[in-house]
Amino acid sequence: MSLLFSPLDLGPVRVPNRIVVAPMCQYSANDGCASDWHLQHLMTLAMSGAGLVVLEVAAVERQGRITHGCLGLYSDANEASLARALAAARAVALPGTRFGIQIGHAGRKGSAQRPWEGGLALGPDADPWNVLAASAIPFDEGWHTPRAFDAEDVARITHAFVAAAGRAARIGFDVVELHMAHGYLMHNVMSPISNQRDDGFGGKRANRFSWPLALAGAVRAALPQGVALGARITGQDWAEDGLQVEDAVALAADLRAAGLVYACVSSGGVTPRIRVAVSPGYQVPFAKAVKAGSGITTRAVGMIARADQAEEILESGAADQVALARAILDDPRWGWHAAEALGASLSLPPQYARAAAKLWPGAALARRHAE
Repeated sequence: MSLLFSPLDLGPVRVPNRIVVAPMCQYSANDGCASDWHLQHLMTLAMSGAGLVVLEVAAVERQGRITHGCLGLYSDANEASLARALAAARAVALPGTRFGIQIGHAGRKGSAQRPWEGGLALGPDADPWNVLAASAIPFDEGWHTPRAFDAEDVARITHAFVAAAGRAARIGFDVVELHMAHGYLMHNVMSPISNQRDDGFGGKRANRFSWPLALAGAVRAALPQGVALGARITGQDWAEDGLQVEDAVALAADLRAAGLVYACVSSGGVTPRIRVAVSPGYQVPFAKAVKAGSGITTRAVGMIARADQAEEILESGAADQVALARAILDDPRWGWHAAEALGASLSLPPQYARAAAKLWPGAALARRHAE
C-alpha cells in the first residue's frame, strides 16, 4: 500500500492522504477580500487529490499584508468573501479533503509590489504603508526602513492573530497554520540576522523565541479543540550567523508543548542577499531533523515534484507529509496522477471519471507527452 495515500491524524483532524497543497500567495485580493480568482483557484485545488489544501497566507491586520493584493482576515468583509470561496471549494472537493489557512504578518517585507509588478518596495505614489520589524533594518537596499516593535505592537498583533484564527474557525477551516518562516514578522523576530535588539526580545534564543511562542499559545487557547493548529517554520537561514537546524528542532519542540500538532519545515527568506542552492528535496533533511528531535508531526516541502520522490521521503521516515506548491500549479490533477503511478485508489468526480487511465486509452499518450 502506498504510504503517500494512507491517512494521517493532525491532532483532531484526520486527512485522507499525506499530500498537502502548500500555501501560495495569489496577490489577487481586494483590500484583503478573496476575489473570483480565489473562487476558481480554491475550487481547482479542492479537486487536486491532496488530502489537505492550505490556502495562502491571510494577513492578520491590514498593515500586515505583503502587497495590496494579499489576502486578509482582519475584517468582516474579508471573512465573508473567504467563506464564499471555501463553501464553493467544499462543494466540489474530493471526498475527505480537508482545508486549512495560513495566517501571518509580513513585517518588514510588507508594503511591496506584486511579483509581476517588480516585487520591490512600493513607491511614494503607490499608497505605501509603514512597516514593522524586530529592529529598524530594511529588508534590502531601497526597501522601507521598519519601525522596531514595542510592547503595544506585541499586544495588538497577538490579538490580531487570535482574532484571525477565530474568523478562520467560524468560516469552517479544519486547520490553521501560523506563518513563522520566509523572513516575515515572526521569523524576523526569531532570526539573529534581523533581530539585533538588546532588550527582552533580543539576544539569546529564549528571548528571540519568546513572542512567537507566546503568540502560538494564545492562538491555541482561543481555537476550538476540533481545529488543528500547526506552523510553518524555518529549517535554517542558510547563513552562519542565522538560525540553524538546531533552532528549528528547539522551536518545534516548544510549539508541540504549546499544543501545535505539526511543523512544516521550510528555509531561507530572511534576507535576499543569501543565495540558496535549490535542488529536488533540498529541505527534506531539515524536516528529518525536526521530526527526530522534537517528535512533532513533520511536513517536508520544497522541490517535491514526483510521486515516487514523495513516496520515498515518507518511506525513509524523513517526514509524515509532503507539501507541494508549484507542482500543483503545473499539474492541478497531481494527486490523480500520483495515485495512478503508485497503484493507489482515489475517488474521482463522476463528471471526470471517464478520463481515468483505466477508461481512457489516451491517458498513456498524455503521460508520455508530459514526460
